[in-house]
Amino acid sequence: MSTAAVTDKRPGSLRGARLPKWSPWAIAAGSVALAVVIGLAGGLHSKVQWGLIAAILFVLGTYGIATRVEGRRQAKDRIATSLVWVAFLLAVVPLVSLGWTTVSRGVKVLDFYFLSHSMGVVADSEAGGGIYHAIIGSLEQVGLATVIGAPIGVLTAIYLVEYGRGRLSQAVTFFVDVMTGIPSIVAGLFILSLMLIFKMQPFGFAGSLALAILMMPVVVRSTEEMLKLVPNELREASLALGVPKWRTILKVVLPTSIGGITTGIMLAIARIAGETAPVLLLVFGNPFINNNPFEGAQASLPLYIYQQYAQSAGANAAYDRAWAASLTLIAFVMILNLVARGIARWKAPR
Repeated sequence: MSTAAVTDKRPGSLRGARLPKWSPWAIAAGSVALAVVIGLAGGLHSKVQWGLIAAILFVLGTYGIATRVEGRRQAKDRIATSLVWVAFLLAVVPLVSLGWTTVSRGVKVLDFYFLSHSMGVVADSEAGGGIYHAIIGSLEQVGLATVIGAPIGVLTAIYLVEYGRGRLSQAVTFFVDVMTGIPSIVAGLFILSLMLIFKMQPFGFAGSLALAILMMPVVVRSTEEMLKLVPNELREASLALGVPKWRTILKVVLPTSIGGITTGIMLAIARIAGETAPVLLLVFGNPFINNNPFEGAQASLPLYIYQQYAQSAGANAAYDRAWAASLTLIAFVMILNLVARGIARWKAPR
């Protein structure tokens, strides 16, 4: 009986004191209050500084209290969790602030008239005008870039995963890695040098070429990872039935990974939709509607935002138009991300 009593007491002896579940919230509230007091006493008027002080106090307070109550081992786990939460807040707060600022300032002039009219003969200092010409330019430039970059990127990824061996594969992988980190302005300068050689004037398709260069490595990397996730058993089963390799790729590998490939392409489109430097160099901007991307200067949303903000020194109308165009561009990128998530769920293997 005494042995049973000792056995029953062992779990209790191994279980040390624990902080209540509400303790992180209490420590966070105390850290914020103490940070406000320190900020006011030290003459710090920036809320960012108050937030950083609160984050440091939260981490130190969590470690000190957890060490005293639960021991140093459990305190290390607590401080790791605290650092994760602090990092999460440091990432979310600027994002929420950016979204709120863009929405609050962009809705001032964002309406059907703004979306369905161009700047035309409206001066930057005058009220009115819209982004219809910029929307057309962005859709055409990004669309042409996708038509060029997506197939090349997917085919390159298929080569690297299914056929790539030897030095050629290593060289292609190296150049893809280099292109992944290439600045957008460099891609624009490359196309601009070709335009100067052939004495071409700015036009929309030139911007599409630069955007395609930026898009291809993103598509290659995402498609490559999706193809690697396809089980080799599926390939072996198809080859064992006498199906040629090219047909196995076309009928087995690609349908299995089509959801991830489509998602990667959508994210690559969202990545290039906000590029300004190549468009500024190659497309040049146009306040009028130009539906032909192969002739004449053309507008785009990122370039429109830059030009309106550059002219907003003494014009509130241009300033409001810049924020409204920014909100439209963010909505466009958000829709693309939602579409990518929807396709990924729809085509996910079951």
